[in-house]
Amino acid sequence: MTKLTLAIADTIMTAALAKGREMKFEPLTVVVLDPGGHIVAAKREDNSGILRVEIATGKAYGALGFGFGSRELFERSQKMPIFMTAMSAIAQGKFVPVPSGVLVRNAAGEVIGAVGISGDTSDNDEICALAGIAAAGLKAQPGKSL
Repeated sequence: MTKLTLAIADTIMTAALAKGREMKFEPLTVVVLDPGGHIVAAKREDNSGILRVEIATGKAYGALGFGFGSRELFERSQKMPIFMTAMSAIAQGKFVPVPSGVLVRNAAGEVIGAVGISGDTSDNDEICALAGIAAAGLKAQPGKSL
């Protein structure tokens, strides 16, 4: 079973940031969480905004908390705003229901963590998360199912 190590997190972050530079996105912040929602590692590019660590963490935390990528969480928040308000209160405001909180699965399909990125549009952030996870040879789950 592959675990989300610091070395794997570094591979994900480095590749995600490289994708952002390749695409000429705004400065990004990448956060990698373990399955328990603890930060394994984070990288914040120069000139990335001061709230970006918290936003990226919230995207990844929401994916872990609900068991699916934050793209699905975003879609559900549009359909069920009262439910999401209640969930936000329960989670003490720790999740951000917008795309680019991506679950990371190993070859056996087990969730081994999540990646959150903030800095550009959520869709662009997600492009970078997917690139980082792929570079580590792992499976990404940006929405409800693989």
